[in-house]
Amino acid sequence: MAGGLLLGVAAATLLAAALPAHNPGSSFEDPPPDKIVIKVATVNGSGCPAGTAAVAVSADNTAFTVTYSDYLAQAGGNSAPTAARKNCQLSLLVHVPSGFTYAIASADYRGFAALKSGARGTQRASYYFQGSPNTEYRTHNFAGPYDDNWQATDETDWAQLVYAPCGVQRNFNINTELRVSAGNDPSKVSFMTMDSTDGDISTVYHLAWKECPET
Repeated sequence: MAGGLLLGVAAATLLAAALPAHNPGSSFEDPPPDKIVIKVATVNGSGCPAGTAAVAVSADNTAFTVTYSDYLAQAGGNSAPTAARKNCQLSLLVHVPSGFTYAIASADYRGFAALKSGARGTQRASYYFQGSPNTEYRTHNFAGPYDDNWQATDETDWAQLVYAPCGVQRNFNINTELRVSAGNDPSKVSFMTMDSTDGDISTVYHLAWKECPET
C-alpha cells in the first residue's frame, strides 16, 4: 500500500505513530476554532467491556484519545484459552465544524507487557469509514523476555493523506487487537495490556484539517 490511513468513501488505511512536523509550505489548514464532537456509537469486544472505553477530544482539535481500563490479553499458567486474544471495535460519530474536513494523520499506541522467555505479544489495528469496501491493517510484534511499557507507532506522509468527504456523515470505525502466546515455560503467565501501569492508557489519533470548497 502506498499510503497510510485512507479516510474517504472509497478506502481507509491504518495509521499509528508520532505526528510528523508540520510543513509551513503545505496546503494544510490550522484546526477549526469550533470544537469537534466525537461520540461512541457502539463498543464491542472482549477488550472493552461496557463502560471501560472512553473518547476525549484535545482542546486544540488536533487529536482525540481513546482510553481503556480493562484491555488485557494473557497466556500461560491457568489462563483461559480465550484470554490469549482480546479485541475492541469502536464505531465513532464524528461531528466536524461546518466548512471543514479531516484526515487521521497518525496514531500512537501504548501499554504494558510482561512476556516471559519465548513468549510473543502482538498489537494490531485497522481503521475504516462506514461503507468503505477496504480495510488496511498494521501489526506490531514484541518478543519475550520483555517487562516494560511498550509503544507502537505508524505514520502517514502529508502527501498521502486522504480526507473525509465534505458534507457526508460517516461513522469512523477502529478495530484493535492484542494477542499473547505462552513462553518456553507454559506454567508462567505472560500478558500484554493496552493501558499503562496507572490504568490511564492513551491511544491518540492525530487529526489533520483543511477547509471544504465553497459550494
